[in-house]
Amino acid sequence: MTHNQSTPRARFLAAYDDQLRTDAETPSATSVSILGPLRLVTFMHGRGFVTYQDLGAAGGNAIRRLVSGAMDHYRDSPKITRVEWKTRGHDHAPGLHEALLEHGFIRDETESIMIGAASALAIDLPLPEGVALRQLSEDSDVRAMSAMQGEVFGDPVSEEMAEALLRRLALDDGMELWVAEADGRIVGAGRLEPVQDSGFAGIWGGTTRKEWRGLGIYRALTAARARSALHMGKSLIHSDSTEYSRPILERFGLLKVSTTTPYRWTR
Repeated sequence: MTHNQSTPRARFLAAYDDQLRTDAETPSATSVSILGPLRLVTFMHGRGFVTYQDLGAAGGNAIRRLVSGAMDHYRDSPKITRVEWKTRGHDHAPGLHEALLEHGFIRDETESIMIGAASALAIDLPLPEGVALRQLSEDSDVRAMSAMQGEVFGDPVSEEMAEALLRRLALDDGMELWVAEADGRIVGAGRLEPVQDSGFAGIWGGTTRKEWRGLGIYRALTAARARSALHMGKSLIHSDSTEYSRPILERFGLLKVSTTTPYRWTR
């Protein structure tokens, strides 16, 4: 994939497409099937995920056939209960939105793809009195962190995320879980995902309890993860950011290089 690389934004986007839109995007996949340019990924607990580096010069008819073929693949597997199709705003994909809607997908909220230098994020920041950061690895801690994130995001209580994170920790692939605690209670959290065979690490799942927002906890958790990424030899940070976190990351010097919009199908 080629880009005009005359600006930092263009260079970051080129690196994103070349280094992150590969198997590196789905390290916890249980299986991956290939359909033309598509990677049809299956995760634990019946979750499907469709991604690709690009759709080439595919026109509307070809894209409709790809969507149909992908859904045949997942519908034929009774264990699959839901599928996410991850789109990017800079892709040439005529008719994809309409084809996904025709197959029962629902468009979710668009997020910003943010990229920047890890060194710009890795600064020392003060924490509110009584708040401390630490990295987690114990089963009970991971479950507590996952429950807190689900609560803040308004998700129903589920062990799925905790089990997926524990499985990833068991793989020992460099993923790190970080929390901010006050009086033994988790008030903020986030994870770091170093991307193998690339210069990137991802920061994901950044969450702060509502009553603790605006005190610098999210920024401090981000800085701690960036420092860890630098220790791993990663020079770039990437994240899909909500409108809550995007301005914070922009203040750190990250750039919005594109957007990503998930479409979701449930059986």
